Amino acid sequence: MELVFATNNKHKLEEVQKLLGNNFNLLSLKDISFEGEIPEDYETLRENALQKARYIHDRFKTNCFADDTGLEIDFLKGAPGVYSARYAGPGCTFDDNINKVLNEMGYAENRKARFRTVIALILDKKEYFFEGVIDGKILKEKQGNEGFGYDPVFRPLGYEQSFAEMILEEKNKISHRGRATQKLIEFLLKK
Repeated sequence: MELVFATNNKHKLEEVQKLLGNNFNLLSLKDISFEGEIPEDYETLRENALQKARYIHDRFKTNCFADDTGLEIDFLKGAPGVYSARYAGPGCTFDDNINKVLNEMGYAENRKARFRTVIALILDKKEYFFEGVIDGKILKEKQGNEGFGYDPVFRPLGYEQSFAEMILEEKNKISHRGRATQKLIEFLLKK
């Protein structure tokens, strides 16, 4: 089965392709000759994921899926949430976002957080949703060099390593995106 993953994020593409294995032919936006940005103007992960999937589906008339992911920190009342990728402002880097979170949290005792991913799939013109969540905590400083985004400061519950200290296969087994993608795969294999 051929599916387009509506993202420009090469790290996400790599993670999801690893999870899908050889069961599916995953196409990137580059593979379908799409350049540019896909809008994300909504206030929820579900709405943003669906907006991105519809944007590509409407233009290319192809089966596709998109995701939106947010880091939700208790001490910051759920922030950065839907704004996780651009928390430090337009054109910010992963490090800018991490530094803003660490500065806002300071020495707070409550460091509980969760990563949440929502995948919106459009398959044969029908819409489906899959969600994955992983609980953990925000570290006081970066640890590890793997992964991307907030991975260096997020330690999943029950583990001694941050996501950035884990190899991709280990992270994919437990991550929010891995869990949502596994639900997507199980659904697709039944089709």
